[in-house]
Amino acid sequence: MESPKNERLFAILQRLRTLAPAAPAVTAQALATENRVTLRTIYRDIAALIASGVPVRGTPGQGYRVDSGHVTLPPMNLSLAEVEALHIGLTILGEADDPALRSAARGLSAKIDAALAADLRDADRGWALAGPGITAPVAGDAPDAARGFHDLPLLRSAIARRQKVAITTAAASPPAIVRPLRIDYWGRIWTLTCWSETEARQINLRTDHILTIRILPQLFSPENTPIT
Repeated sequence: MESPKNERLFAILQRLRTLAPAAPAVTAQALATENRVTLRTIYRDIAALIASGVPVRGTPGQGYRVDSGHVTLPPMNLSLAEVEALHIGLTILGEADDPALRSAARGLSAKIDAALAADLRDADRGWALAGPGITAPVAGDAPDAARGFHDLPLLRSAIARRQKVAITTAAASPPAIVRPLRIDYWGRIWTLTCWSETEARQINLRTDHILTIRILPQLFSPENTPIT
């Protein structure tokens, strides 16, 4: 009995992935016999795997194998929080001293963005990695990484929900009412770009300089927020 296409594609992928490096490539005839289908069907299945991004190497008559330099993950469902966690981690890795690791982190982040539906890309907004060679807009004392991370969950929530925030810093008192727009990572320093309603201008705050933060019930529209 012929196996359903999705099950067959998964079976073929598993067969190729578990092939030992020194083992001979798996022929189309062997795959056809194992899956009880015709050679023509196997050729179509291999083409479908390649079209989906699976790094299959080989040709009809010579056999097939999956490129060992690539890892193919099965489909998985991620929550928005999990996607955000991935982006935060990749943002940090994107500033690694190792060029290969830095490039891999940025490449993976781009692949995740490309795979997300448009509404999820919009929901997972507000995080960014500063471009290479760009200096943080807020200088000053040595960064306090633990302090900088402390308020990220609240800021993330405010950005996602488009809520105004009351923020107190050592340099400003009383609290400033701001519209949080985005968070950028500069290598050990996180900054919040926001529109200050108190000062009527765009400001950049280091998150480790924030003393208190309170999310307000008032909402704002990014489209109606002046930014530079």
